[in-house]
Amino acid sequence: MRGKENYLSLEPLFNPRTVAVLGASENKNKLGYLQVKALLNNGFNGEIYPINPNSEMIEGLPCYPNLADTPKQVDLVLFCVSADKVKKCLEECGINNVKAAVIFASGFSEIGEDGQKEQEQLNKIAKKHGVRIIGPNCVGIVNTMNGLMGTFSPGLTHVPVNEQREVGFITQSGAFGVLTYIAAAQNGLTFNYFVSVGNEVNTQFSDVIEYMLHDDQTSIISGYLEGEKNPQKLRLLAEQALERNKPIIIMKSGRSLAGSRAAASHTGSLAGSDQIYDDFFKQTGIVRAEDYDDIISFSKLFLSGRLPKGKNTAIITSSGGRGINEADRCERYGLNVHSLSQDTKQKIQKVIPPFASATNPIDLTAAAAITHPELFLAPLQALVEDKETDIILFSEFPMEWDEDHPSLQKFIEICKSTDKLIFVTTFPLEGMSVPKGANALTKNGIPFIPGNLNPIRALSKLADYSEKYLQHMQKQELPKEERLINKANVKDILVPGATLSESEASNILDAYGIPTVKRSLARTADEAVQDAKQIGFPVVLKVDSPDIPHKSDANAIRLNVRNEQEVRHAFSEINKNAKWYKPDAKINGVAVQQMLRDGVEVIVGVTNDTYFGPVIMLGLGGVFVEVFKDVSFRVSPLSRQDAMDMIEELKSSVILKGTRGKAAVDIEGIVEILLKVSAFVSDYGEEIKELDINPLIVYEKGVVAADAMLVVHERQSKTTIAGG
Repeated sequence: MRGKENYLSLEPLFNPRTVAVLGASENKNKLGYLQVKALLNNGFNGEIYPINPNSEMIEGLPCYPNLADTPKQVDLVLFCVSADKVKKCLEECGINNVKAAVIFASGFSEIGEDGQKEQEQLNKIAKKHGVRIIGPNCVGIVNTMNGLMGTFSPGLTHVPVNEQREVGFITQSGAFGVLTYIAAAQNGLTFNYFVSVGNEVNTQFSDVIEYMLHDDQTSIISGYLEGEKNPQKLRLLAEQALERNKPIIIMKSGRSLAGSRAAASHTGSLAGSDQIYDDFFKQTGIVRAEDYDDIISFSKLFLSGRLPKGKNTAIITSSGGRGINEADRCERYGLNVHSLSQDTKQKIQKVIPPFASATNPIDLTAAAAITHPELFLAPLQALVEDKETDIILFSEFPMEWDEDHPSLQKFIEICKSTDKLIFVTTFPLEGMSVPKGANALTKNGIPFIPGNLNPIRALSKLADYSEKYLQHMQKQELPKEERLINKANVKDILVPGATLSESEASNILDAYGIPTVKRSLARTADEAVQDAKQIGFPVVLKVDSPDIPHKSDANAIRLNVRNEQEVRHAFSEINKNAKWYKPDAKINGVAVQQMLRDGVEVIVGVTNDTYFGPVIMLGLGGVFVEVFKDVSFRVSPLSRQDAMDMIEELKSSVILKGTRGKAAVDIEGIVEILLKVSAFVSDYGEEIKELDINPLIVYEKGVVAADAMLVVHERQSKTTIAGG
């Protein structure tokens, strides 16, 4: 299914008018009873049909022997049956025109090959009859807006429900998802939707995101992800979410890397799965949660309705030590505890005691906490008027100010006069961390978040999201650049399974307008001498072989060769060393190249990821790329902003921008190379396995590819996305 038809087909899962419980039971210890009871206790606003041929009544509801005997058409069926009965029951659903099902039972793809075959049978049945399935092997689905409690888990059925319900949650781990749901509820955040996708037989993680994206009751989409099966779809949804200012915040597990890839290129060996996910999220505007507390705190901050315009943060505290601690935390997470202007400091000094401090963090001292709580109001107006301040953070707050307290009402009035993000966080002490006015603050767009939920980290993520959102809304599409490319010749070079020599790879770069070094291929020492004279001394000599991608490893490269005698000597040594390093290597000859003047070396590469497809890398170049690992990735195709972001993320970007008296290099030239590589990948991404342009020499004006290596896929078939 595609487009509108796809997400609308999930409507019976979220908003059924009628729900049938297969395997309903009078036994209070059985799943079939717990499920019926959960629907009743949570006030499901539709009709409930227990299905059990051996019972007449369960909890006051009449039972029916099968789906065909229910008084109305069933929209959603909850499978409270064992795995061996699921297939037959699903066939029954199809025959009776049921459009949605939740299958709790385990024993399918998660147990191995036999289970996978059973699951494929379910998929065929569902496809034949048009049934959308959540599961199997899942905890179920919850819609707190209509009382749909399609789950057996007491962790979901017995938690407090709050008025504000605008955050949807999707999880690939049932148990962890339940814990997150409970933690959120206990901290005043009720998810409007909870979906445990299980084995994702025909409803995947991204399908549920798509539904929530189009749902007017959902302001934030959150989730726990172990691996996305359709990154291309997720990328499109993330772009639509940015358009709508509907954040997607995901806790992606698996930051550790069990092992490195066996790859010919530097790019392939550096492209760890988690690194690609991290940079993919940055590229698409998806917020990466470090843990469940980020989902809770980020949601509370966003639901205030105020996005920070920048990262300049002012802290108001009644404890100098606590203020410094929060300032350190802000700086650690990328927020800027900025120096206040003299004008702002003077305004604050006029309204606080002489023993208090007007520098940032603003220390009101213990007087505010103990004897003069009205001091918390004193600096607020000055900070609201300060054009340089984007965020105002209170690290303490008067505990006794309730909703009717005049000082709290004045505080709220000042906060409402500005669009700056203002929020309160307190030190987490049992019974002493939640102010009486916390609910009033939240209702008026001033989030209160206790410190144990790590609100500063979430705040930094909100600031990053805001920057990405504003950047996205201001972007202007540039006209596509026309390039004269001889694609037929390029296609001929991309022989399946081949590792291209440097000269062959350079020919492809030439075709895409990527500047390459002046070069020639010599098969004899005499030819090398002649080529060197034509190019002009000094020159570089290196082996040209598809079997020796890293020439320095074979000691098969010579730099700064200055005359005819040195050319002959280098030619001989390179051939000898190459044959010793890899006796069976195919050697095309020795490349003679122009010796480039010194510049900054970077690497641009491509690797074809199993799930994401072609991924482009930028990093510090030369032989130390795998030592320093100063790299950034983006999934192809790239926008100009993607290319700029890749440069900004490098620690070595300070070198590119000029440091210690050295001039900045051609940043725009690097951007152009990245976009040209992206164009090549767009045309031939299915054929490319790995590509390295290393080093790419960057000057104050201009860039030159000094070396290149390309590995072609063995089969030139369309990239397959698992589960897609």
